[in-house]
Amino acid sequence: MNTLQQRKLYDVHAPNASTALINGESSNVLNWDDVRFSWAYPLYKNMLANFWTPFEINMTHDAKQFPTLTNDEQEAFKKIIGLLAFLDSIQTDYTLRVADYLTDSSMAALMSVLSFQEVVHNQSYSYVLSSLVPKAVQDEIYEYWKNDEVLRKRNEFIVDGYEAFVSDPTPETLAKSIVYDVILEGLNFYSGFAFFYNLARNQKMVSTSTMINYINRDEQLHVYYFTNLYKELLKENPELDTNDMRMFVEEAFKTATQLEIEWFRYIIGNKIDGINPDEMESYLKFMANKRMKQLGYDPVYPDHRLNTMKWIKAYEDVNAAKSDFFEQKSRQYAKVSTDNGFDEL
Repeated sequence: MNTLQQRKLYDVHAPNASTALINGESSNVLNWDDVRFSWAYPLYKNMLANFWTPFEINMTHDAKQFPTLTNDEQEAFKKIIGLLAFLDSIQTDYTLRVADYLTDSSMAALMSVLSFQEVVHNQSYSYVLSSLVPKAVQDEIYEYWKNDEVLRKRNEFIVDGYEAFVSDPTPETLAKSIVYDVILEGLNFYSGFAFFYNLARNQKMVSTSTMINYINRDEQLHVYYFTNLYKELLKENPELDTNDMRMFVEEAFKTATQLEIEWFRYIIGNKIDGINPDEMESYLKFMANKRMKQLGYDPVYPDHRLNTMKWIKAYEDVNAAKSDFFEQKSRQYAKVSTDNGFDEL
């Protein structure tokens, strides 16, 4: 079938467990003890266990520290936040559109949780910026994506892939859009994440980096979801599992990696103490290989199988969630309250 059928609101003649991921039958009644995919419920529990809100984190110390950052650090900080805000805004809408075509109610439910988490991520950027800079600067940061040529080139690569699916929803455009999603959540954020983690290991902007760690933690589960979705889609629709599709994925990751490297050179380069440009470029190629493997393909950069920035592991490890960056103990951040909130900023 060349087109995708939207999921029915309900179907009294269909089973609760779907007959197919897409273009199948399902009552649309969700019973987690009667679902098609065994990995769905464990992922749901992990996503719920990650629950957090930006309001838990007190930004007072970061607000005092931000003016002491170097000009290069401040510029990188603002532009990376601007990038993340754009991507997570688009991501929220994209995931909801994909959910419309997933016959399986458990997959649609997971996508709903994922979409909510993207909203939280996006709101966290507003929360950080409202703590650090005046409203006029916030507004300027949220306009970066319109006017910065390097940023637009990078963003439009993803958006064009999403638009191809939105304008013509077929199994093939869905599969390709999922590849773009894995690029967005599993590669495009990673030089930016590294920037914030580098600040934290130098005892700078630790509250912001804590929030970024929570976002990173969510994104790892999102990548797990979408890579599983991709493999299930190809398994159920073997006509998609072709050499042409493999070549598409390889070329997409090569292009995305080069765009990410170009963005890194532009925004960070050798201007930030503690980040080695050669190590970062190798790290990004390593991450591209990792995502290719998760999708079921061979590495696109065979010479970059090792993580050249091993110190990042302590920050992005999903199993180290909500633990101190340096001692792996419970973080002693102060939650915002009426006594320690914005009045002190």
